[in-house]
Amino acid sequence: MSLLNSKEHPTIKMPRALRGFEHINRYWDRLHVIYTAKILPGEYYVTMNNEAIATVLGSCVSACIRDIVTKVGGMNHFMLPVEHSTSTGAWKSTGLNAATRYGNYAMEHMINDILKNGGRRENLEVKVFGGGRILAQMTDVGMRNINFVKDYINTEGLKLVTADLGDIYPRKVIYFPETGKVKVKKLRSLHNDTIIQRESAYMHDLEDKPVEGNVELF
Repeated sequence: MSLLNSKEHPTIKMPRALRGFEHINRYWDRLHVIYTAKILPGEYYVTMNNEAIATVLGSCVSACIRDIVTKVGGMNHFMLPVEHSTSTGAWKSTGLNAATRYGNYAMEHMINDILKNGGRRENLEVKVFGGGRILAQMTDVGMRNINFVKDYINTEGLKLVTADLGDIYPRKVIYFPETGKVKVKKLRSLHNDTIIQRESAYMHDLEDKPVEGNVELF
């Protein structure tokens, strides 16, 4: 256990998670003096409370979205699906329609949960991060994720206020939905390959995972 982090503060009670998010790991972050939800690839978290949401991104992208009036907001962590060729040992893009459907699913489920908990579509602001080129065998994956999230925001008419995308570095991102503040740290040296292993495992999961159908925003 980190000296800066523990599961719970001795006197401050952890806020109750919204329904459907009880499984997300949360801890007391002494450095930022706040309870923080830690999300992994393929996860997202939405809150109405004064909490932070944190993740570490390589080729994946996170969208931080909140209603600027009600302060309800969330962050996701996703990657478009790719296929692995057993003959060449290389990763390749899936069909455009399949990738787009998956990306829509990843974005719209989080947005719908924000709207279900008091957010209004016209009040949403979006900040996006990630898409680094950290996997040598997958040189285009980060850029595909970047292009998708930009196209999605533009197509849906959402308000993009901040973007920190691309480059070759993984990023640690901490989002504070109540204020809209985001802290980003570029990890210029990795002491282990945890991020690469985690994203590679996530890609393998996506290989076998059926693409979800369309999700409508309400």
